[in-house]
Amino acid sequence: MIEQLTESHGAAFGFKVLGKLTTDDVHDLSHQVETVIVANEQPIGLLADMSEMHGASWSARWDEMPFLQRHTDHIARMAIICNDQWQEISEMIVAATSYMQAETLYYDVSEIHHAWHWVRMNPMDEGVPIRRIYPGRGLFQSWRPEYVGL
Repeated sequence: MIEQLTESHGAAFGFKVLGKLTTDDVHDLSHQVETVIVANEQPIGLLADMSEMHGASWSARWDEMPFLQRHTDHIARMAIICNDQWQEISEMIVAATSYMQAETLYYDVSEIHHAWHWVRMNPMDEGVPIRRIYPGRGLFQSWRPEYVGL
């Protein structure tokens, strides 16, 4: 189940995953995020609280990919909140966000107020503790096929 966080406002949208992530959850979240994107003329910031998430179905992971591809230009930054060590979840997050342009940072549950601060701001405040997971440039940004220009 996914619940929208009450701190969500304007171009900052936060949600919490409770239990196991399902395909229906991904579709519901997609509609909520699309509503926020349409309401704002600028790229948005997302805060994903995964502290109470207990895995995801394969179909939910599969359905995440088109969602992420569709909104790559509309999400500027993404904060991941989790109880696990960031090294343990970074591979999962990098795989899911490799299509996105969004810079993705990890925050411990105790640092959620810092995460909200960062999601709401474009420039990064140097005083906020961060652990970079993904620099936000897209997996294939500078890739060019070898046969171009023959």
